[in-house]
Amino acid sequence: MTSHVTIIGAGLGGLTLARVLHIHGIPSTVYEAEPSPNARTQGGMLDIHEDNGQPALHAAGLTDEFRGLILEGREATRVLAPDGGVLFDQPDDGTGGRPEVLRGELRRVLLDSLPAGTVRWGHKVSGVRAVGGGRHEVTFTDGTAAVTSLLVGADGAWSRVRPLLSDATPAYIGRSYVETYLFDSDTRHPAAAKAVGGGSLLALAPGKGIQAHRENGGTLHTYVALSESQDWFTAIDFTDPAAASARIAQEFDGWAPELTALITDGETPPVLRNLHALPVDHQWDRVPGVTLLGDAAHLAAPNGEGANLAMLDGAELGRAIAARPHDIEAALTEYEQAMFPRSAAAAADGDELHGILFGDDTPHGLISMFAGGE
Repeated sequence: MTSHVTIIGAGLGGLTLARVLHIHGIPSTVYEAEPSPNARTQGGMLDIHEDNGQPALHAAGLTDEFRGLILEGREATRVLAPDGGVLFDQPDDGTGGRPEVLRGELRRVLLDSLPAGTVRWGHKVSGVRAVGGGRHEVTFTDGTAAVTSLLVGADGAWSRVRPLLSDATPAYIGRSYVETYLFDSDTRHPAAAKAVGGGSLLALAPGKGIQAHRENGGTLHTYVALSESQDWFTAIDFTDPAAASARIAQEFDGWAPELTALITDGETPPVLRNLHALPVDHQWDRVPGVTLLGDAAHLAAPNGEGANLAMLDGAELGRAIAARPHDIEAALTEYEQAMFPRSAAAAADGDELHGILFGDDTPHGLISMFAGGE
C-alpha cells in the first residue's frame, strides 16, 4: 500500500492529482520549481471541456468553484480575412460545452483546495534515480532529496522524470507562437477590440495567423503563429521588444491595421513560444513506482486539449490509486492503459487541427469545421 505520493510539478494536472488523492485520504507532496504561486503569470484563457476537464474538476469536488470562474460570452468565435472582412461570426449563446476561465484563477482554486504545506515551492529537480524496490530518489538544486515509493512526473514538456520511463524527447513541430497583450483595449485600442469581439478571433493564411482572445474586461491576449524554423526566430532580438514586434509584424504586411495592431501595439514584451511535441503514440512499458501525466506524458501540438487532458490524467490516476491502495502497480497499469489511447487520439486531432489552421486551404477548412461541415 502506498502511504505517500510524490508529485513533481504544480501545474493543473499535478494539483488535480493531489486534490483527488486528498479527497480519498491519501497524502501527497507536490514539488514545484517556481519560488511561489505568484512567481509568474500562468497563461491565458482555457476552455474547459465537458468530456474531460469538467469531469476532472467534478472528481476533485470543485465544480462550484469552477463555475464561479467562468467568463460569460467568451465562447464567441469569429474568423476574419487578412483585410479585416468577417468570414465567420458565431456568438456565445450560452449553449456551448466549453466555458472559458483564466488558467491562473483555476490554478488558485486547486491550490486553495489542498492542505497547507502540500506544495513545496522552490524545489527544482536536479536529478532522479531508481534506488530499488520500485522506489526512487529525487534530488533538488538546493541540495535536498526525497525518496518515494510512488513518483509522478507532472513536470511538463521537459520532464526530468520522463527518462525513467522513456527515451522520447519533444521535437519542434515547425511552428511557434509569439504572445502579446493589449490592456484596456475598448478605450485605448478600440479598432483592435472591435475586431476581436467578445470572445476569440482567428485571422489566418497558409503557414501563419493572428489569433486573439478577450480575457477580463478589455484585456486582449494575442498569439501570433508563424511556421518558421527555430533558427529564423533565433535571429530576432527579443530583448528589444519594439524591434521584435516590428519584425514579426512584417510577416503580415498588407493586413488590416486593426489586426496588425494586435502585434505592434502590444503592451508587454513579445514572448516567443516554440512549439514541441512528443510522438503521437508515445507510451512506455510499466516501470514500478513511477508514472507520468499531462505534457510530461503526451506533449502535443496545442489544440485546446492539453490542460483538460492533464486534469483528467490527474483525476483518473488519483481515483485508480484510491481504488487499489494495496496494489499500486495494478492501479498504475489501469491508468496508463486508459491514458495512452486517449492522449494519442487527442494528439492526432491536434495535428489535424494545425493542418486546418495553417494549411493551404485555410481559413476555408476551419470555417467548414465550425459550420459542421467536418
